[in-house]
Amino acid sequence: MTQREQYLLRAAELSAKAQTESVGADRFEFENLARAYLRLAEQAERNLAAIVREKPQKKIPGGGEGVRRKS
Repeated sequence: MTQREQYLLRAAELSAKAQTESVGADRFEFENLARAYLRLAEQAERNLAAIVREKPQKKIPGGGEGVRRKS
């Protein structure tokens, strides 16, 4: 399960919990939490799309490690 899917599942759970609350303030807080998890799911989707779009950088043969350049 992806991070996005986990956030969506939690949002659904919190939304369902909000529907069962009889105290208005509690219901409001569960709804706020559900919306926060939906925003997290959207951000996780954007993050994944950004990772997919990035091109891998070319590796320098020998890694270039330990090589000093003259200044």
